[in-house]
Amino acid sequence: MSEPWQWDEQIWRGHVERVRAGRPLRPDSWPGRAKVAVALSFDSDHETIPLRDGEILPGKLSQGEYGARVGVPRILKLLDRFEAPSTFFMPAVSALLHDGEAKSYVDAGHEIALHGWIHERNTQVPPGAERDLAFRAADTLERLTGVRPVGIRTPSWDFSEHSLEIIRELGLTYDSSLMADDDCYEIVADGEPTGIVELPVEWIRDDMPYFMMERFGAQRPYTPPRGVLSIWRDEFDLALAEGGVFQLTLHPHVIGHRSRVAILTELLEHIVSHDGVWFATHAQIADHVGKDLSR
Repeated sequence: MSEPWQWDEQIWRGHVERVRAGRPLRPDSWPGRAKVAVALSFDSDHETIPLRDGEILPGKLSQGEYGARVGVPRILKLLDRFEAPSTFFMPAVSALLHDGEAKSYVDAGHEIALHGWIHERNTQVPPGAERDLAFRAADTLERLTGVRPVGIRTPSWDFSEHSLEIIRELGLTYDSSLMADDDCYEIVADGEPTGIVELPVEWIRDDMPYFMMERFGAQRPYTPPRGVLSIWRDEFDLALAEGGVFQLTLHPHVIGHRSRVAILTELLEHIVSHDGVWFATHAQIADHVGKDLSR
């Protein structure tokens, strides 16, 4: 196989354009004349990350269990206080391990969405396995909640060569794994519009890079909680000024600790101190901006 510096234009251009950002989907207005859409999301990974890596000893598993046991109840209580419908991206194995949790999200007015089977590394499994796991996860979440998911966040935000094809085959309306904009856009595949809304993520707006700890790795918490609060508050303020989307990715086993729920609370207090805020699930935002796709 040739080295990248040896590729001709057809090769490198083909790789770049396989999955690309298409037309921007920032609407002229948000529902209720809101000035900004706030899309809170929680990846309820729980024990699936160590399980995915074959780590079966109690230590790492207990860290994931904390998310379900302590983090989720705190988060649901906080979201209820601020009347903030949110999206929970949940691996199917997490939903099966914690009986009733996925249903509790839906019952509380939140959205349940796909996040893999066991938080698998979808870029490292065979294409047929990636497809099978995605469909099995969708069937499982539908069976447990009574609602068929309409959106996906790929595990670790990874896209294989086949991920978009699988998303289209599942009939999903949106993805939330890519990073080509601050606001929503339509995904384009090999130059052709797909009709799928991308609600982009970013590591800046994710709790794990700031707060995760790996004993035997290089990952260490390096920003104090209120330093993170300052970053997220600035992200919201500019989203408000631009009339766009403020999207946040959180994990119950990370943000659920006391000092971190405290800054999430302060962030939400800051958000609701402004007029014209629309708290919405990812599906609601995708539906709203997706209306432009038919024009």
